[in-house]
Amino acid sequence: MKYICLGYIEPGKFAGMTEDEQHAMLDECFEYDDHLRANGHFAAGEALQPPETALTLYWRNGKVATTDGPYAETKEQLGGILVLEARDMNHAVQLISQHPGVKYGPFEIRPAADLNEMIRESKERRRRSTER
Repeated sequence: MKYICLGYIEPGKFAGMTEDEQHAMLDECFEYDDHLRANGHFAAGEALQPPETALTLYWRNGKVATTDGPYAETKEQLGGILVLEARDMNHAVQLISQHPGVKYGPFEIRPAADLNEMIRESKERRRRSTER
């Protein structure tokens, strides 16, 4: 099963580290990511640019509107996303609890939703509506 792991970090924490500390953190995290890959648990992952580069879209007055910055106002900011393959939530927690990134900010773990049946039903409804 896939689990989406959202890694957070306090703004300025990484920038406040020495270059050696930054390298040590990155090397440790990437080494663990390699371990996850080698054991079939790393399905995907991406780091994010800083929150000030974000653009949030929302629906207002019948159309899409935008605002600069992230949606959530929180102390920690979303720093990256990891898609993990695990047997169950306990296994996902076990794997992520060993990730060195946990020392630098919290991780949120959520099971990925399986939308296959909903997608199939939607396709069928759309197919039927075009046949009329």
